[in-house]
Amino acid sequence: MGSYGSIAHKKALAVSAALVTIAALAPPSAAAAATTLYVAPNGKDSAAGTQADPTTLPAALTRIDSGGTISLRGGTYSYSQTVTIAPGNNGTSSARKTLSAYPGEQPVLNFSAMKEDPANRGLAVNGSYWRIAGIVVERAGDNGIFVGGSNNVIERVVTRFNRDSGLQISRIASSTPKDQWPSNNLVVSSESHDNADSDGEDADGFAAKLTAGPGNVFRYDVSHHNIDDGWDLYTKTDTGPIGPVTIEDSLAYANGTLSNGTVNKNGDRNGYKLGGDKIAVNHIVRRDIAYRNGHHGFTYNSNPGSMTVSDNVGIDNAERNFSFDTGTSVFRNDTSCRFASGGSNDKTVGNVDSSDQFWTGKNGSRCSSYAGTMKWSFASDGRLVVTFG
Repeated sequence: MGSYGSIAHKKALAVSAALVTIAALAPPSAAAAATTLYVAPNGKDSAAGTQADPTTLPAALTRIDSGGTISLRGGTYSYSQTVTIAPGNNGTSSARKTLSAYPGEQPVLNFSAMKEDPANRGLAVNGSYWRIAGIVVERAGDNGIFVGGSNNVIERVVTRFNRDSGLQISRIASSTPKDQWPSNNLVVSSESHDNADSDGEDADGFAAKLTAGPGNVFRYDVSHHNIDDGWDLYTKTDTGPIGPVTIEDSLAYANGTLSNGTVNKNGDRNGYKLGGDKIAVNHIVRRDIAYRNGHHGFTYNSNPGSMTVSDNVGIDNAERNFSFDTGTSVFRNDTSCRFASGGSNDKTVGNVDSSDQFWTGKNGSRCSSYAGTMKWSFASDGRLVVTFG
């Protein structure tokens, strides 16, 4: 399949499947997947794990072998403690361990019994070479899904109503050495929304921040109505630079305002927050959309690095659509549009050329493609499709 071209030139934003094939994320081959354990809300720890005699998720996690699958039946699973895939509980590059929804059913991991506390995460993926697919994780006392392991695929999940970032990639513990920070994780075709902490300034949709290693990728993801940012790649002096993160073919909208209308002015409310503490990290941000977020659409947030910022679209964000005050980032084929009153001119310090159409008081020729109501959906193969009209 050939290239579809820049999303900045498309009214229907259908991302090319040539970038990744969801088939490549399918369960291991029949030869590798020798074991399937079935889990149900009414399962028992000691059960065999068959469809007729389902076990529990914590029990299944300790029993599944490389290449095996834990299949979660639909329904609500209520927990008061973190469900943890422990460090060392790993699959392999050729035989992942899989935790996925039973076909056609929707398992919901509900942690509403938890109090808000940094220790009260929902699902902690601290092993490596896992595939987590098709589940909902909600109402945890901290992150909904925390990823401390490496080489994992998180696919078609929803994280919602958690009391810190819906999905966060960071080191497991303060003692974790930098060469073991979580790396090479892929979060694909997933949604994160309405995550909110009591202070209103920490809960993002997706985050790879503070202590994340290299090679983490977000693709075809949607972050909306979170109290803080859509994406947060924050760095701080104490721990130094994180590894470069790629965010591509994704959408951030209405962050800073929950679905019920709640706004907390302490929140940063950006679509894509790309740094912190003046630490240079060369992130890649391409073919993404920032739509009507409560502050900036795309912001360097003091990152002076040389980021790749290409083929992105910013529309009607409350302050700037693109806000890059310093650095040597390279901008190509980006589009900035305003159809509502308010907002400020874009600021893009770095390498900008005539392929970019930033907003300095009027819309460029490409903006007619982005007028009207924004709608989004996931295609059957997991691609994100965004339309305007």
